[in-house]
Amino acid sequence: MKNFKSHFVFNRSQQNGIFLLVIIIVVLQLIYHFVDFNSSEVSQKTNSQNLVAVQHSIDSLKAKAQKSDSIKLYPFNPNYITDYKGYVLGMSTEEIDRILEYRKKDKWVNSVDEFQKVTGVSDSLLKNISPYFKFPNWVNQNRSSAAKGKINNKSVVSKSDLNTASAEDLQKVNGIGGVLSGRIVKYRTKIGGFLSDIQLKDIYGLSLETRQELLTYFTVITSPEVKILNINESSVLQLSELPYIDYELAREIVNYRLLHETIHNFEELAKLKDFPSEKIDRIALYLSVD
Repeated sequence: MKNFKSHFVFNRSQQNGIFLLVIIIVVLQLIYHFVDFNSSEVSQKTNSQNLVAVQHSIDSLKAKAQKSDSIKLYPFNPNYITDYKGYVLGMSTEEIDRILEYRKKDKWVNSVDEFQKVTGVSDSLLKNISPYFKFPNWVNQNRSSAAKGKINNKSVVSKSDLNTASAEDLQKVNGIGGVLSGRIVKYRTKIGGFLSDIQLKDIYGLSLETRQELLTYFTVITSPEVKILNINESSVLQLSELPYIDYELAREIVNYRLLHETIHNFEELAKLKDFPSEKIDRIALYLSVD
């Protein structure tokens, strides 16, 4: 009996061990009864939904990036096409070289048909890019005037020389009074005479309609003798003496030329600060890039 009783007598460390075991059993029972082990499936489902949402976001960003990388075309003068511009448009090297060689001869393309004739681009490519062609206003005006003359079968009016007309002569044109005629004569004197009719665009207050009316009766017949300067060889002082170019702009042009070794076309000048890009067609009357 004494030996049997000894099996139920424990020292303090054994009692502590038994007590700890009981606590562990109770905790495990509580976990078994109260913890939902199916929550892991819910968590996995939530994670899956999150991954789908993230993938949708990535796809959306990719679509936006592709859209922003697409080529956007803006109206441009096909006479100033560069190698890069032609490549972007889809022209071949030979087609680009043809238009560049044509411009080196100081010749201008003034219509879509003429552009195709010079470059030899395909009809399909021409159809895609020709809507963006923007020819100078005077080209469109001449084309419109010629079309009207053909339709109405009117005889061509004999025109007087814009460079010799007096202020009184100019006032005979509808829409031109003493102020406008004075500005025209004063500006003509300032630049040493008109080289082209397009320089009338620089007369303040002369509207498009009035300019067209003026060109019905007057045009540049005897233009002044002007030395065409090579923009890649001219000094700051020489450039600053030209109409449309002041000393600061001339210095910017020369600095740009020194930095890039040479200027290949007039389009490059548009990168310069405060360069009057809208006057390139008039500036080109006094400069060459050969």
